[in-house]
Amino acid sequence: MDRRSFLRASTVGGAAAAATSLAAPAIAQGRTTCVIVSTWPRGFPGLGTGAERVAARITELTDGAVTTEYYAAGERVGAFDAFDAVSAGDAQAYHGADYYWKGKHPAWSYVTAVPFGLVAAEQNAFFKYLGGRELWDELGDEFGIKGFHAGNTGVQMGGWFNKEMNSPEDFRGLRMRIPGIGGDMMANMGVSVVSLPGGQIYENLVSGAIDATEWVGPWNDYFLNLYQAARYYYWPGVHEPGAALSMGFNKSWLTSLPSWQQAAIEAACGEENDRMLAEFNANNGTYLARLVNEHGVQLREFNDDIYDAFGVASDQTFEAIRAHSDLANRMHEAFLAARENAGGWMNISDVPYLRQRNRVLGID
Repeated sequence: MDRRSFLRASTVGGAAAAATSLAAPAIAQGRTTCVIVSTWPRGFPGLGTGAERVAARITELTDGAVTTEYYAAGERVGAFDAFDAVSAGDAQAYHGADYYWKGKHPAWSYVTAVPFGLVAAEQNAFFKYLGGRELWDELGDEFGIKGFHAGNTGVQMGGWFNKEMNSPEDFRGLRMRIPGIGGDMMANMGVSVVSLPGGQIYENLVSGAIDATEWVGPWNDYFLNLYQAARYYYWPGVHEPGAALSMGFNKSWLTSLPSWQQAAIEAACGEENDRMLAEFNANNGTYLARLVNEHGVQLREFNDDIYDAFGVASDQTFEAIRAHSDLANRMHEAFLAARENAGGWMNISDVPYLRQRNRVLGID
């Protein structure tokens, strides 16, 4: 049966359900509206455009049966209010980084990224085959949310700093914008952590309200003009080694849709998950060169002493998370197992291959 025939058939079924479901009248007519609220600025390359793209793709894949209305951060609700709007049913979906909701439950951080965590390939293995999906569903059920990954930034940079960071002591008293468990790790390093949506980072860094910030990577950071506000750009980022972005749906709304529409929505999210990662990898090298060659940005690598201190601080953070609840502990245990499983394999596949390839070819 083709999609249009299925749509006509589902219209009949939807009409029968109208008496028992508030969502049924829209489905009975073969059309429903999905209001999407986002945590990203409108038109912002990568994060914002990816969210807009998946919203449009949902409408395309459902042939208009699910018509999306997309609102960037601040256009309908504030960036950090998106979760509550969807959980309450005031919007049908959000696009964002689920670690923003760690205050509601720390396990949300694992859905996006944690320090010393999973790169994109490992994330996909965890959430598709190594138990992450089931734990994510259990977590989402507490809030009436069903989520799908819909983007990934790849390994992020360590951040922008207005001074050189030569030792762990240099972090003490630093005012830094960094969200998620990465922020908790930095707090254990003596950092004064500030929570800001992306649209407010530049002005706070320029004004001196913060001394440092992480954002994403060269492509996104270039368009946020962070090179105008801080000189030193550090790598590699420990806090978000493969930040997976999510579309979170109001579960009651989502499950009221015909199964083929639910499948189309999941497919649109999966498509964007792959596409955004490819887009970041295609653009980051170009914009890193522009930052260095055109704007005089100073690249600095975190030394081993700093990375070792990151390890101690992150272990302290994980101890607190595991003590939070049974679900948080089980999420962490599953994460550790996935890191050992997928990461162990990559350590004899991807990692040594890239090292040897780049050595032979002289790629720095």
